[in-house]
Amino acid sequence: MFESLKSSLKHFKKEVKSTFTDSPHEPGDLPAKDTNEEISSEIISLTRKASSLAQGKAIFDQKSLSTPLQELELSLLSSDVELGVAEAIIDAVRQDLVGTSRKITTGVENAVEEALKKALLSVLDESTFDLESFLSSNPSPTIIIFVGVNGVGKTTTLAKFAHFLDSIGYSTVLANGDTYRAGANEQLTVHSEALGKKLITHQQGGDPTAVLYDAVEYAKAHDIDVVLCDTAGRLHTNKDLMSQLEKINRVVSPDLTIFIDEAIAGQDAVNRARHFNDIAPIDGVILTKIDADTSGGAAISITHAIKKPILFLGSGQKYEDLEPFDSLAFVDNLLD
Repeated sequence: MFESLKSSLKHFKKEVKSTFTDSPHEPGDLPAKDTNEEISSEIISLTRKASSLAQGKAIFDQKSLSTPLQELELSLLSSDVELGVAEAIIDAVRQDLVGTSRKITTGVENAVEEALKKALLSVLDESTFDLESFLSSNPSPTIIIFVGVNGVGKTTTLAKFAHFLDSIGYSTVLANGDTYRAGANEQLTVHSEALGKKLITHQQGGDPTAVLYDAVEYAKAHDIDVVLCDTAGRLHTNKDLMSQLEKINRVVSPDLTIFIDEAIAGQDAVNRARHFNDIAPIDGVILTKIDADTSGGAAISITHAIKKPILFLGSGQKYEDLEPFDSLAFVDNLLD
């Protein structure tokens, strides 16, 4: 996964290193300049570079990094990284490297990789949510609702999430707030039976707020730790369904609202997260189909765009296929 993004980062490291390992220009090789001042500046720059290279050192300057950084920015954009996020990464790398020097034999590649690592972590700095600490400190039952568009794996992800909570010792009850989609009850019933969970549901066309209210009352009566509520998949352009989501948020006041989308949706996932966050503030994100994502742009961009953490990454159809998001491990994987 993330082959495109990995390739872009690898190419950047290679290009920067080659800048200092290729033969340097001599002052006599200078291109024509318009003024003596420009020629003098170029001579000084090249003389310093030649001197540093002769000592086995590389000085990172604006000129030597300009072309590799431009190419990196274009590569990030082609990997579905949002423009603002790509610019933030480029600026961070530039600020970290320009004006520093390293040994050519061992230091250049290490310095570039460290700069990339810091830059990537800086755009993922919202992804530090500790779910277990949150659950342990929150009065029971904790109410968690799952929102997103149609067909992104929201219901399956809810079931995976219930399985994960089981593994860390938290009991759950499921609530079907998707009262519009034909087959929604049946799908969640299959999951609830497979997981051994109680499912609270109403007839199709009912009020999802009432379903969630009943689930909360059941949790209180049976000493259940967490209520997990599915909601109807909805486009952010559907005003009625978005108003319904706003009502759920206002009446029930969930403790966590988790936005679900596909990693392969790229920039579309980022835009949808923004719209949902405007209607019913999102507390965290789960990206599905991460194993099919060749670009990696959504995972890099979505946290920076809405200032909310990625909580989990989903892959296959098994209940175990939900992995807590670790930004450091994620970045290390990108940089091999």
